[in-house]
Amino acid sequence: MVNVIPVIPETITVHQGLPNTAAENVTVSFPDYVKNVASSEIYPTWDESALRANILAIMSYALNRVYTEFYRSRGYDFDITNTTARDQAFVNGRSYFENISRLVDEMVGSYIRRQGTVEPLAAKFCNGTTSTCDGLSQWGSEALAQEGLDSVEILRFYYGDDIEIVTNAPMAGITESYPGTPLRVGSRGPDVTVVQTSLNRIGQNYPAIPKVSPVDGIFGPQTEAAVKAFQQIFSLDPDGIVGRATWYQIVRVYVAVLKLAELQSEGQKFFFIQEYPEFLSLGDTGVLVEQLQYMLSVLSSFLPQVPDPGMSGIFDNATLNAVRGFQRYAGLPVTGSVGEATWDAIFEQFNSVDITVFDNGALFPGTEDFAKSTRLTQFPGQTMAINDQDGGTV
Repeated sequence: MVNVIPVIPETITVHQGLPNTAAENVTVSFPDYVKNVASSEIYPTWDESALRANILAIMSYALNRVYTEFYRSRGYDFDITNTTARDQAFVNGRSYFENISRLVDEMVGSYIRRQGTVEPLAAKFCNGTTSTCDGLSQWGSEALAQEGLDSVEILRFYYGDDIEIVTNAPMAGITESYPGTPLRVGSRGPDVTVVQTSLNRIGQNYPAIPKVSPVDGIFGPQTEAAVKAFQQIFSLDPDGIVGRATWYQIVRVYVAVLKLAELQSEGQKFFFIQEYPEFLSLGDTGVLVEQLQYMLSVLSSFLPQVPDPGMSGIFDNATLNAVRGFQRYAGLPVTGSVGEATWDAIFEQFNSVDITVFDNGALFPGTEDFAKSTRLTQFPGQTMAINDQDGGTV
């Protein structure tokens, strides 16, 4: 069997702004990127256990962006942005703290993952004072280090006991993941293994996709049948051949399934998206904007017309563009603001994805009567509100 192991990229390309803005792309070595972000995000005077925990989170998050081709699979020519509303702080040209630089050099090749998974964990974090999140608290990690916890114990406190630390991952040059030529019956190698493992994971939520067993890196009849089923579900030519379009549709759906699955994981908090809230438009802030951005972010993985707005809690230009993109897709007036009709349409499409991924319903059916005040939906950082209607590794 061919093993598919995420590698550490030699370089990473950082977009100096929000994804849809005209901004410079800066390509730096991966170790220099981590040193830059760590020197921008955390304090060199912290306990070494806290520094190590934060550096591991920074590396893992960046590697997840590279491994899943989060931006490149959407047509962008970069791997990550420098905006904290989307990703991690990166200040081009800044100097690094000596002890942080030393730790990064020592730790490059390590990342966090869930036990039994391959991809690096998208390890969310925030400062824990002016902002909070379902992830590592930077100041909280320092407090735990002062109590005597080591870096792995700190990470498990925030991300759960089922994480493990991969060490000594190889470093290699990475461009795009598409192998360059179509994969078909008779193809062999790690690229075929990527297709097989990805379709097996997607197939957990789309049972019409037959399981490929064993995963052996050989494109045989089982793999062809799985590819054809995937292509039929996602309106691609069901020829059983993995060309560029099929490859990147597999990437996008795989990332979307993992995104929703992560929100369904144990320990997350819940809320009910209830009836249409209030009129939302450019400049608004707060939890309702975050809920809107969350729904649009999930939909962006399935609808190319909808760019990912991020989760800033601010109705900014990225959110405006995402709303307009959805309105065009849905045949609504393209106002960029969210009234009742737009909110309901976004919710129904989002809810159909939730049902598809977890209940195996039809994708974007558009005909079901979705009960906005009774559907349980998960959202990071919100508490449960129940309405009257329905109740090498370490």
